[in-house]
Amino acid sequence: QVQLVESGGGLVQPGGSLRLSCAVSGFTLDYYTMGWFRQAPGKEREFVGSIDWNGDVLEYGNSVKGRFTISRDNAKNTVYLQMDSLTPEDTAVYYCARRPGYVSGRGWTYDSWGQGTQVTVSS
Repeated sequence: QVQLVESGGGLVQPGGSLRLSCAVSGFTLDYYTMGWFRQAPGKEREFVGSIDWNGDVLEYGNSVKGRFTISRDNAKNTVYLQMDSLTPEDTAVYYCARRPGYVSGRGWTYDSWGQGTQVTVSS
């Protein structure tokens, strides 16, 4: 059974940092590109970033470039999203997802999703 479980969300002040984790099970992480997406209330889902199977190729959404970093540890079956210089506009539910194939920002090409973790940036 394929499972993706996000953790690490919470309340953080503007300018602060958080690191999200996505623990996967039920499949071999090495074989898949992984992505992070987010959705704020009343807004469409937004691409955050994507990382290929061995971490050599990364792609980020324009709104997070230079502030967020994706990494992965295939041996630990975990993907990470380091978020720095957070602003209130980063407030959203963050999701990790699995994609067979190359890095992509097209959410509909990801075939499995986690339940999400809430990130709230507020003073």
